[in-house]
Amino acid sequence: MSSDIRISVTDRFGRQTASSGSKWEPIMGYSRAVRSGNFIAVTGTVGVSADGSYSKSLGDQTRRSLMIIRAAIEALGGKMEQVIRTRMFVTDVSKWEEVARVHGEVFGEIRPATSILEVAKLIDGDAQIEIEADVIVG
Repeated sequence: MSSDIRISVTDRFGRQTASSGSKWEPIMGYSRAVRSGNFIAVTGTVGVSADGSYSKSLGDQTRRSLMIIRAAIEALGGKMEQVIRTRMFVTDVSKWEEVARVHGEVFGEIRPATSILEVAKLIDGDAQIEIEADVIVG
C-alpha cells in the first residue's frame, strides 16, 4: 500500500465503510468502499495523486486508482486476490491497451470478470479512468 493513501474505517448501520478522504465523499454522501458481511463494494475510483493532481499518463492513472482500491479493500479486511469483478470507465477507449497492461500486472493471475467502457467525461476534467471493484472475502 502506498504510504500517502490514508483510509479511515467507520461502522455505519451494521456495515463497515472506508473513506479515502476524497473531497467528493462527504458532498455526495458515499464511501470509497463498503463491507457488508463478506462482500466489499469499491466505488468508482479515479487515479488522483495525494496532492490532487493527475498524471498525464493513462497507465499511471490506472496504477494509482488500483493502489487506492487496494488500500480500501485491505482496510476492510480483504485482499486483491479476492476481487471478483472490476469495471473500468475511460474517456478514450482507443487507449485500452495502456489500461490493460496495468490491470494485467495486478490481476493477471487473479482474473476477475471485467468491463472497460468509454464515457464522455469523469467527475474531474483531468481524470481519464475510474475503476470499481467487487470483492468476496472468505
